[in-house]
Amino acid sequence: MRVVLQRVKRGAVVVDGQTVGAVETGFVALVGVTHADTIREAEQLARKTAFLRVFEDEAGKMNRSVLDVGGGVLVISQFTLYADSRRGRRPDFIDAARPEIAEPLVQHYAERLRAEGVGRVEMGVFGALMQVEIHNDGPVTIILDTAAL
Repeated sequence: MRVVLQRVKRGAVVVDGQTVGAVETGFVALVGVTHADTIREAEQLARKTAFLRVFEDEAGKMNRSVLDVGGGVLVISQFTLYADSRRGRRPDFIDAARPEIAEPLVQHYAERLRAEGVGRVEMGVFGALMQVEIHNDGPVTIILDTAAL
């Protein structure tokens, strides 16, 4: 499982012209799932997301978590995180999990964020064409991958 975390001042997701989720200070979490992923990976990444210290303290050092700053997380399913573009001009997505596997794991990731204490967890719409608004703060972008943890 992979999560690309973007520290944001604001993040929002729009589907069919309607805002379906938004957060202020916090993360936009782009979440990709592969075939071998289980609830264990979703829980591991949710815990890492909740406690990752990339928000600034009074001294300007990245020393606070999203929990510490009272931030939110906007969770967006992103199968393209498992794109393979090594050959040709069009990537294949053979490593991305099928929707019936990926959707419950993305949902479980969001649920575990709430269980870890993140007060505001918003979601995109799985499988929908979404417009994602990201006001990256810093910019700070962190990639979490269970294969590397």
